Amino acid sequence: MGDPDPGLFGAPPRIPSAEGLPGWAHSPGFARDGSGFALLASCVGDPAAPENGFCRQHVAVLDAGAREWVLRRSPLPRVSGTDGISSDLVVLGPGRALIEEGGAEPGARTWFTKDGGRTWRAGDRRTVGTILEIPVGAVLGTDCAVPSGALPDDCVRQRLVVVSPQDGRRRALARVPLLGASPRPQEQPEPDGSWWVSGTDPLSGRAAVAVSRDGGRGWTVTRLPSPTASPGWYTAVAVGRDAVYAAEMGELTGGEPVKNPMRALHRSVDGGRTWQRMWTTGPGEQPRSVLGLPVPGPGGRVEIGTELSEYRSVDGGRTFARLGDGTHHIRRTPLGLLREASRCRFALTEDGVRWSEFRLACEDPVGG
Repeated sequence: MGDPDPGLFGAPPRIPSAEGLPGWAHSPGFARDGSGFALLASCVGDPAAPENGFCRQHVAVLDAGAREWVLRRSPLPRVSGTDGISSDLVVLGPGRALIEEGGAEPGARTWFTKDGGRTWRAGDRRTVGTILEIPVGAVLGTDCAVPSGALPDDCVRQRLVVVSPQDGRRRALARVPLLGASPRPQEQPEPDGSWWVSGTDPLSGRAAVAVSRDGGRGWTVTRLPSPTASPGWYTAVAVGRDAVYAAEMGELTGGEPVKNPMRALHRSVDGGRTWQRMWTTGPGEQPRSVLGLPVPGPGGRVEIGTELSEYRSVDGGRTFARLGDGTHHIRRTPLGLLREASRCRFALTEDGVRWSEFRLACEDPVGG
């Protein structure tokens, strides 16, 4: 895959902690300039009368270059009960974010800001028009193409949609990879600018991935050397300094059932043109699951966070050693991979080795 820019995998950015924010943090995200957003929920419960419970919601904002997070108004209504937040927040570039009401129906409400949460504009999840290229700051998602507007359980064929950093609206991507009826995009681009979508090879039905290096104008599809002919759930891809890793997700045969099961881990050293299956999960071998994305590091190093423990390989995924207990969910942000550990503890890495830790909203007793 050539020699990536070393600056893409440098020291992790420093994010200030804000342990005293009210409630607990949900959907923290960042833009490339270091600015960020997080949803907060602070819930009040009444054991004698649960119907009296409610949750106040806030938006925490980190402006670019700021030394501390600030609270700004949330457009979300106060939620009855004490279930917390069912909405999501998506960062769409510096000072820009979209809050989406819980539920996948096209008419679900959304709120968009382009001034760091100082003002919000109401909208909805409907897809309007098409777009030729994925702009900087956008994220990828899906909606139902056939039948149009159907909920996920009733959808026959999905399509890729782009959430715009200009207005927060969804637009259908004009050119899409051939990956079966249910393509699954990764929301964010990888550090080298590539966009990845997983699905199934239309000829064999086996697991496959597609990559675009020109903002979604063209796609290259490659089939993975899956250990089974049956299609899996999806594939989680992470690009590192010297290799790309693809965790093939799906049901396992034998052994104790696990959540988020990983059937195999694949590795590519030529940017995804060819793949080698490095790890095949068996009934007793660990890791047997992965929470979010693999964490690639230099020189054959890759880490996997499972439901109970974390594992590391130093030979590209052929063998793994257990690091310790604890669950870590990993997802991509424009600042690097974001690790969400137990309540209020987060960390960022760009190189898969060095982590910058920070804490958000650690004091609310109900949110734990």
